[in-house]
Amino acid sequence: MPISDLVSPAPRQVRLAGVLTALPGLALLVFGVLLAVNAGDEPAMAGGNVAAEIAYYVVLAAGVLACAAALLLGKTWARSPALVVNLVVIGVGWYATGPSDQPGFGVPVMIVGAAVVVLLFREPSRAWVLGQRAGETEEEAARRGGAAGRAAEREKRGE
Repeated sequence: MPISDLVSPAPRQVRLAGVLTALPGLALLVFGVLLAVNAGDEPAMAGGNVAAEIAYYVVLAAGVLACAAALLLGKTWARSPALVVNLVVIGVGWYATGPSDQPGFGVPVMIVGAAVVVLLFREPSRAWVLGQRAGETEEEAARRGGAAGRAAEREKRGE
């Protein structure tokens, strides 16, 4: 299946949010790999299971990267999980800046998370997820069925 068949129309803000959402996913993946590489250096802790911890970070990274890829491909379902991920990223940045006294790490992390939230709440992004047409209000799009109505219309036309 060609990639063009997988890509749906989405505004530039959504695709940029997808790129920025991939950053914490990549960081989680790198952290999981580094944990796996360094797992042999540490003495075993009682009740500790490093393999489970590594699997946790890799699975979490896969979920975040799936959301990022879906935003890049223009899939509307990815907006909500990407928002949740980036609200958590803002919290991580706040904790690093305040209680952990690491503003050099925390402030950029908060900026990335806040940028994604702003991008996904901008008017073109909201119109995209609601399935609005040009000149149509949010209420009119909702009455028409929004994104689901838009998909049904495309299906009728055979697209």
